[in-house]
Amino acid sequence: MAYDKFNILTSSAVPLPIENVDTDQIIPARFLKATKREGFGDNLFRDWRYNGDDTPKADFVLNNPTYSGKILVGGKNFGSGSSREHAAWAVYDYGFRAVVSSFFADIFKGNCLNIGVLPVQVSPEFAETIFKAIEADPKTELEINLPNQTITLLATGQQESFAINGYKKNNMINGFDDIDYLQNIKGDIQAFADKLPY
Repeated sequence: MAYDKFNILTSSAVPLPIENVDTDQIIPARFLKATKREGFGDNLFRDWRYNGDDTPKADFVLNNPTYSGKILVGGKNFGSGSSREHAAWAVYDYGFRAVVSSFFADIFKGNCLNIGVLPVQVSPEFAETIFKAIEADPKTELEINLPNQTITLLATGQQESFAINGYKKNNMINGFDDIDYLQNIKGDIQAFADKLPY
């Protein structure tokens, strides 16, 4: 299985209300040498998280113990910039299973869907509501229901629907990447091939 199955995620969230967060900020280029997915979480937002001497920057949200959870709530245009899939790897390896934003860069969004991070695009108004709720109570929880394609602020019941490609939705529910999907329908492919004239 390529990654964890995603069905319903209930979690507190980490707020990052910064617009135009690009992939070089998510994972700086100097950390792209590895080809395996492991270890990238240590360098997620590296230059924002750490000083030059590798001491944590106290004012960055990932270093603030007040905030935790498996959901990252980002500002508008999250994941812009270069197409590096390592940015999605870093988000996943750190422990986030969903990113919420009012707009995603298309390539970053696709990379997330390919490796098990659910990008949930909401209206700017609902994104602002989420940020305010987390500010008021850092332990406030969101429920992301992939089968129903809804995100709910549990404290108030406020909810929005989100869009997702049907193929990618099915893969995430099953924990499949593209290869897993093909392996899963191997019998159907073989049956179809057997019917072809030669």
